[in-house]
Amino acid sequence: MSIAENINKIKSEISTSVKLVAVSKTYPSKIVLEAYQAGQKIFGENKVQELVKKYEELPKDIEWHLIGHLQSNKVKQIASFVSLIHSVDSLKLLQEINKCAIKENRIIDCLLQIYIAKEDTKFGLSFEEAEALLTGADYKLLKNIRIVGLMGMASFTTNEGQIKQEFNSLKLFFDKLKKDYPEFLFLSSGMSSDYKIAIKEGSTLVRIGSSIFGRRN
Repeated sequence: MSIAENINKIKSEISTSVKLVAVSKTYPSKIVLEAYQAGQKIFGENKVQELVKKYEELPKDIEWHLIGHLQSNKVKQIASFVSLIHSVDSLKLLQEINKCAIKENRIIDCLLQIYIAKEDTKFGLSFEEAEALLTGADYKLLKNIRIVGLMGMASFTTNEGQIKQEFNSLKLFFDKLKKDYPEFLFLSSGMSSDYKIAIKEGSTLVRIGSSIFGRRN
């Protein structure tokens, strides 16, 4: 199927309350443009350098999300235009995003990345660390960032029961926090291999790449 057909198929499978983030990492701008012309406006990139390049090359009404691990020293490169940073995993990173946002005279929306997988290769805060961050005095000083939800990645496994349990734990934590933080609007979970499970477990942002663009080389 074409990119447009893939996008339409996925959108037909998800409710209007779930946003599709097309993960365009490693795909060239001309391929991303094809998805854009098919009506897709939200794209996610893992690496800052690639995100900046595509931002410069592609239409300016694209909503760019940074979904990969973000180093503090690279925040300034995307601070002027990034719509949402999914992968905030420390107070130090939040402070740097806030500092860069002040320079750009804007507020940057962020998600806290929560560690839910049973793998050492994933980043993220524990539930306890996330709560400590949100209730800490240092966080309350940050006026140019807005935490609007959580992100999590399930284990890379064929065990659907384990994936379901991990996504469910994230949703329960999200619901707990939302009582105190009504600005929590987004739960980012689910990729090409597991987005249908993630949606059943409450995801409102799914990050899908290969099911749209085809296998990466």
